[in-house]
Amino acid sequence: MEPFDLAVVGGGAAGFMTAITAAENGVKRIIILEGTSKLMEKVRISGGGRCNVTNATWIPKELVENYPRGGIQLLESFNRFAPGDVYDWFEKKGLKLKIEKDLRVFPVSNSSSDVIDCLRKSALSKNVEILTKFFVKEISKTPDNIFNIFSIKKEKVTSKNIILSTGGNPSGYKLAQNLGHNIVKPLPSLFTFSTKEPNLDECSGVSVKGIDIEIKLNTKTFQNRGDLLITHWGFSGPAVLKLSSIAARELYNQKYKFNLIIKWSALSYEELKEKVNYLRLNKGKVNLINSRPLPKLTKRLWIFLLNKVGIDKEKKWADLLADEREKMINILKRDKYIISGKGPFGEEFVTSGGVKINEVNFKSMESLICPGLFFSGEVLDVDGITGGFNFQHCWTSGWIAGIAVSKLNH
Repeated sequence: MEPFDLAVVGGGAAGFMTAITAAENGVKRIIILEGTSKLMEKVRISGGGRCNVTNATWIPKELVENYPRGGIQLLESFNRFAPGDVYDWFEKKGLKLKIEKDLRVFPVSNSSSDVIDCLRKSALSKNVEILTKFFVKEISKTPDNIFNIFSIKKEKVTSKNIILSTGGNPSGYKLAQNLGHNIVKPLPSLFTFSTKEPNLDECSGVSVKGIDIEIKLNTKTFQNRGDLLITHWGFSGPAVLKLSSIAARELYNQKYKFNLIIKWSALSYEELKEKVNYLRLNKGKVNLINSRPLPKLTKRLWIFLLNKVGIDKEKKWADLLADEREKMINILKRDKYIISGKGPFGEEFVTSGGVKINEVNFKSMESLICPGLFFSGEVLDVDGITGGFNFQHCWTSGWIAGIAVSKLNH
């Protein structure tokens, strides 16, 4: 049988984008090889089943700031295929999108299955072949530059070009290594924080907007501002996920044991003192529980913080002693938690690590080590924070690879 022009290993977002782009630009025989029975499973479960397609950060220079690893290399890539191009790409294919307040982009239908249908139909309409349950075990290259691709069941596919779009699956790293590439050790990159802080679970479900959080590790300080969610195991929400991504390698080295500082207020010490004194003078007869110095703190959280510093919540504001006022201001300024590990699951299942980016030509996504081998998506040592940035990298790298393969064919 005649070799395919392009074999795509991995039926996820990046793989489909590569196959569709190549097909739309004249590449004739393309096959997608997916190891499981389900295509684009990560697309299906992402964003709580809504699929956070991209992020409306339109300017590439601002966009790259959301990638703790690989950002600089991505600047030129995003100049060629940015979030605005992704938005247009899907809309032209009939998928209506919307931008939410935080700039995350979702399908208007709020259904990830519509994103999957759009990609699958686009591929099939261009005669892309799709093979599921074809788990690639081995790839070898013949002297006449044809790739032999063997499945775990010993089935064989041959192709002139091949793209690894295997996401964070270890099998993809192994295939890349066997073809001569070096792998940066993959580590979790988006995860929640666990703590054994007594009684914190009583605040489970409480969310606070625009909070500054901080991790100090030896000489390094990592900071982020965002929305914080208290869970029954500890802390989650955009603020935590972004911080986990920024500090991923250092936290791994610490075995995920560190101190987290939460600044419940951005006010200065003097400003907080003023607020507390105002309540003492003007709400003196009111119980602490019924009047909070920071309205954005929920009642449950306020009670928890008072208990944590040993102040009776039934006490009247007028009866608050000087040392209690000091404790109150200090916990609102810098509240410390001992983090004992990662949460029970990574919210978006992203890894940092993968194929070394200095071994790939980002103008084409082609290997600098093995001609005819391309990469797209999370198999590379590139990862973004939460908010649609990882999908954006999948679309961009997939599109660039698809264009590059089409130029080879011509």
